[in-house]
This record gives sequence, structure tokens and C-alpha cells, in this order.
Amino acid sequence: MFHSARIKLTAWYLLIIMLVSMSFSIVIFRVLTSELDRFERIERVRIERRFPPPILFDRADIDEIKDRLMLRLAAINIIIFAGSALAGYFLAGRTLKPIADMVDEQNRFITDASHELRTPLTSLKSEIEVNLRSKTLSIETAKKLLQSNLEEVNALQTLSDGLIKLTQYQKGTNGMPVEPVKLTTIVKEAVRKMATSAAAKHISIETNVSNISLEGNPPLLTELFVILLDNAVKYSPKGKMVRITSQKKDSHVIIHIEDRGIGIHPEDIPHLFDRFYRADKSRTKTTVSGYGLGLSIAKQIVDRHSGAIRVESKPKTGSVFTVELPIKHS
Repeated sequence: MFHSARIKLTAWYLLIIMLVSMSFSIVIFRVLTSELDRFERIERVRIERRFPPPILFDRADIDEIKDRLMLRLAAINIIIFAGSALAGYFLAGRTLKPIADMVDEQNRFITDASHELRTPLTSLKSEIEVNLRSKTLSIETAKKLLQSNLEEVNALQTLSDGLIKLTQYQKGTNGMPVEPVKLTTIVKEAVRKMATSAAAKHISIETNVSNISLEGNPPLLTELFVILLDNAVKYSPKGKMVRITSQKKDSHVIIHIEDRGIGIHPEDIPHLFDRFYRADKSRTKTTVSGYGLGLSIAKQIVDRHSGAIRVESKPKTGSVFTVELPIKHS
């Protein structure tokens, strides 16, 4: 589709350039030939009136000059045509590339979302069909079926909420309200929200955060640290510790979220913030559920605050997520 569009756009570029080039060539040819004709008329008048100056050019010379001028202008236009074709094809590619990338991204989004939606929907359909065939369906079994269906519906709702958030955050920083906020306030709120999940696995969350004030969106920053803490708790064995520390560096604040979990393989780290990406091997062999949207959302939140996020990890050792945020929002 984009190859044919590129060819068409190149053709339009060529048409416009050649129309301009041919127009200038016609104007140049007419101006020069009119001067030659004027010179010829002057010479003719001199001959008719028997003026003494000799004739410098005869009619054959003037016709030859016109022919040579026409050939040179034609050659110049051919060169312009060839150069414009190459330049037009290149520029058409540059023009269409962002559009092609956007369409590819949308197609990947649709494919990924469809794949993730298929699993809970298939599970729902299978459970309902099996129980409908049963002639001895009891109330207790029906309740279990409804409970299972409710879990799948909740999973679908979680997925749809994540997709909506991700789409909203990808729109850019326009319209995002920012205000001065204390880093300790944000971290304490995130820890409070994660307290129940951490307690269920007997994981303690230790904080050593400076009372730095920065400009940002409090709900989004809170969600950022909730996502990172949730990720640390999910992939940490029972009884471990998660630590949050911070430091100020020039005009930025750097926050580290460190866990002693199962770690991440080096080949997975470059893709960790991709949408729907979940590192396989040991991480997905755990009982952890999710759709691989959390870290992608975290990355979008950091980007909206003109910050940076990175991760260092070793398998069976743990991971350290580092968030760097500007103190003054630009």
C-alpha cells in the first residue's frame, strides 16, 4: 500500500517540478529568441537603409543558435527530471515513513489486543458451554461458574482499563496539569496502596526518600510508583524486601526501586517497556498474572514528565528500576 502511495507521491513531485522547469525553459527560450529576432530585424533595417556596418550573423547562424539553445534547455530539463525523480522518491519515503510507522503501530496494537482478549473470552465460552451441556448442574457448580466468569470479566476490565490509559498517555504532554509536589508524599501514597499486596507475601517495603519538591502530576506519579512497586512485589519471593531510595543530581531527582526477586534475563531487558511484552522463562513460569501493560504505562508516564527510566537486573539476584525526573517540568 505504501509503496504504491510512494510512487504516486513521487509522480506528483515530478509533475510539479517539471511544470515549473518547463515553464522557466519556455520563458528563457522566448526571451533569448526574441533578442535574436530583434537583432536580426536591426540588421535587416541596416541593410535596407544601406548603413555601413557589416552583417555579423546571417539567418542560418541565428537559426542554428536557436536550435542549440533548444537542445541545451531540453538536456537541462532531462537532467532535472532524472534528479527530481530520485529526490522525489527519497522525499516521498521520508514523508510517508511517519505515517507508515503509525499504521504499523496501530496494526500491532490491534493484533496484540486481539490476542490478549482471545484468552479470557475463550475461557468464558468454554466454561459456559461445558456447564450448559451438563444435565446435573447444581447450584453450587453454577456459583463456581459465575465466580470463575466474574474473574475473567475482571481480567477483561483490567485489560481494557490498561489499554485506555496507555492510549491516553501516548497522546503527549498537552493538557497534563502539573503542580509542585513532595516526593515523599507520592512515595508514601504508592506504598500505602501496595501495603495489602506486600503483606500477603510478607514483603516489607523500605523507603529512604529525600523530601524533594518537584513539578509533576501527582496522580500519574503515584501510579508510576505503584506500577514499579507492584512489579517488584509480584516477582519477589515471600519474605523478601523492596527498597526505594532517592538522590538529587543537578536539576533532576533519581529514584531507585530495588528488589531481591527472580531477576530478568539480559535479552529481555531491551523489550521490557514494550506493550504486551512479558519476559518469558522464569518470570512467566511463576503464578504472576498480567497483560504486560504496566511497565509500558510507566514508561509513558515518565516520558510525559520529560524523564527517563531504565532497569538493571541479574537472573536470580534481583532488579533495580531507576527513574530520573526533572525537578522543574518543562
